[in-house]
Amino acid sequence: MAVDQFLTYLQHEKRYSPHTVQSYRTDLLEFRDFMSQTFELTLADVVYVHVRDFMVWLMEKGSSASTVGRKLSSLRSFYKHQVRVGVVHVNPMVMIKAPKLPKRLPVFVDDQKLDQLLDSAEIFNDSFASVRDKLIIETLFGTGIRLAELLGMREADINFYESSIRILGKRNKERIVPVGEQLVVQLKNYIELKSLQNFDNKSDVLFVTDKGADAYPKLVHRIVGRYLTYISTQDKKSPHVLRHSYATSLLNRGADLNAIKELLGHASLAATQVYTHNSVERLKTIYKQAHPKA
Repeated sequence: MAVDQFLTYLQHEKRYSPHTVQSYRTDLLEFRDFMSQTFELTLADVVYVHVRDFMVWLMEKGSSASTVGRKLSSLRSFYKHQVRVGVVHVNPMVMIKAPKLPKRLPVFVDDQKLDQLLDSAEIFNDSFASVRDKLIIETLFGTGIRLAELLGMREADINFYESSIRILGKRNKERIVPVGEQLVVQLKNYIELKSLQNFDNKSDVLFVTDKGADAYPKLVHRIVGRYLTYISTQDKKSPHVLRHSYATSLLNRGADLNAIKELLGHASLAATQVYTHNSVERLKTIYKQAHPKA
């Protein structure tokens, strides 16, 4: 009951996306089941030591530091809410510290290699699926939007006259993202091609499956992973890699960090500053290759 009420609060008052609410649900139900099966406790009876035992259990079964950190973040939000509504009087999360995360630079792909991939007639053809796949990659790299934002795009969100797209970001925060002329033309051509398909249901969602249903996360992951294999040896080949590539490319070409923050829809500059490390590493590489004293 407490979990359901909290999830309703996230959905209707905090206006979190269905994907985010589902992540909270998964984390909280796993925690609830662990407490019930291990200690025969309800969530209201949990204290600090029980949360510590849960952390140990997660790490012993091989969960990464980032996964443990995310689950603890879900629990912090849950118990903060429980204290606020008077269900719990002592917050068991107050003394809990998340495990330290190893510093990892964002993975990105070289934009010249990406251009070569997208220009390849051997890889892409004129079929609807191929045109859609190419446009998904073009849009992710050309706008830096998140996967959820891509899936939420509708045809009406595109302003062809202003060469921009209205994006509904995290917590339903809107922003306008500019797009290049080439991408505008490709979007027009795709929408026209989409309208000619013999789909049972006509959807105004921009990206759809081969049968006309709304595109979904696994489909986009599969598409991006398949094509990035041609140009990247990195293990990570996700839609977020193209977001990282967008930001890194802007920074390397002298874009202001605050402007990149706005384009990405980051709430704080701290989230954007991680890309400066990639830029510094690039400068070091150039220095070592070109300077006689390197």
